[in-house]
Formats: sequence, structure tokens, C-alpha cells
Amino acid sequence: MLVDSHCHLDRLDLNPFDGQLAKTLAAATAQGVQRFLCVAIDLETWPAMVGQVSPFPNVDVSVGVHPNAIRGRAPTLRELVELVRQHPTVVAIGETGLDYYHGHRDKARQQAWFRIQIAAAKAVGKPLIIHARDAKEDTLRLLQEEGAETVGGVLHCFTEDWDMAVRAMALNFMISFSGIVTFKGATPLQDVARRLPAERLLVETDSPYLAPAPQRGKSNQPAWVKYVAESIAKLRHETLEQVAETTTANYLRLFGGS
Repeated sequence: MLVDSHCHLDRLDLNPFDGQLAKTLAAATAQGVQRFLCVAIDLETWPAMVGQVSPFPNVDVSVGVHPNAIRGRAPTLRELVELVRQHPTVVAIGETGLDYYHGHRDKARQQAWFRIQIAAAKAVGKPLIIHARDAKEDTLRLLQEEGAETVGGVLHCFTEDWDMAVRAMALNFMISFSGIVTFKGATPLQDVARRLPAERLLVETDSPYLAPAPQRGKSNQPAWVKYVAESIAKLRHETLEQVAETTTANYLRLFGGS
């Protein structure tokens, strides 16, 4: 089976599925996708997100605040810890991290929020889901300074170089590839996917964003994680079944479950 290790189910375009999340997930299941991690980006919409996915036992959730979620309230250690303790479907803290591409003028705020969420992950013993864009050195530095290796996690939608992958793995992090790895111009990223140790590999859609080839430009959906896995299988000279087995085992080892 396949796992979509990072998607935003509360933000999908459900129109092709009669407005029903159940039909969207069924379409993914028909493509071999059996489990999903619905990732939070702020605290304001989190209760509605959890409510929407709660009928589906194969959907895990995270809790956290995206570095670009500047209009919402700031994360606090107390609130994050309490939400994790109240909701057993929470398997991770995030997505959190640094994004200097969109937020180069508020680095101090981003770093402060990032540190809080690392502390929360350590307090509850949950892995981190990291968003990092144009912030390689600071991301790695803060993870190291805050002792994030004790909980580990994943660098999601990875778009960086081999050096960052190696340094992240040394901090107990996995690397997750989105539809970007299927793009023709993504040669350096494809090289990382080719070289990555099997035990550090995850796949995701980040849906509704970043639809993979051959669906590029459309609103992404969890079923299309299969295209990501197929692309990686080709790069690594493996079968789709091998990549599915590897990434599913990695997901379960990182986030728990069976």
C-alpha cells in the first residue's frame, strides 16, 4: 500500500467528488493509497479540520502553525501539548519551520515560533513536520540547537540539495518528496531521491498543491501520490511495489500505527 504522508484534506477541491471527502479518499484507495496524514497550518482552522477527517480511521492528523500563518494566533507550548493530549489521532507537530522566500522580513518571529513547536514535540514525544524554504542553514541550526534529534521527523516537500539531506538525516529526520520530483527540470532533486537511503524515504502530495506530472497545473489530490512513487521507483531502478512497501514502513516507524 501507499501512504500520502502530507496532505491538506480540509483544503481540497471536492467538486469532482460531489463535494464529499469520502469519495476523494475512496478514489485514492482505488489507487492503492491506504493511509493519509492531514497536516495543520494554523490553530484557527484546526478544530474544523479534525472534525472533517474524524470519521476516517485511516487519516492521521498533526497540529502546528506554518511559518507563513501570520494572521493567526501564535503557538504556545501549553496549547500544543494540551491539544495533543486531547486528540489521540495527532501523530506529529507541524507543519512548522522557516520560509524566507515569503517571509524574509520576519525571520525573528518565524524562528521564535519554530523553537516553541520543537519544544512541544519534545514535550509530547511526537516527530516534527518541517517546512523549509530558502532557509537551509537556519533550519538546520535551530533543529540542532533545540535538540530536535530526540524526536526526529521529516523535511516535507523537500526541494533542497544533497548536503541538506545528509545533515538532516544526521539529526534523525526523514526526507519526503512531493510532485516536484516528477517535474522535468528537477534534476538536482531527482539526484537526491536516487541517492537517499531507503530507510529515510517518504512520499507525499502536499495536496491540493503541487500536482505531479502528468497532472501538473491541476488541483492536487491524494490519489496522485502514486505518480510520485512511480517517479521515484524509476529513478531508483525499483518497482512501485518496492517503493510503496519502503515508504509505508518508514511512515509507520516514524508516526506510529500498523
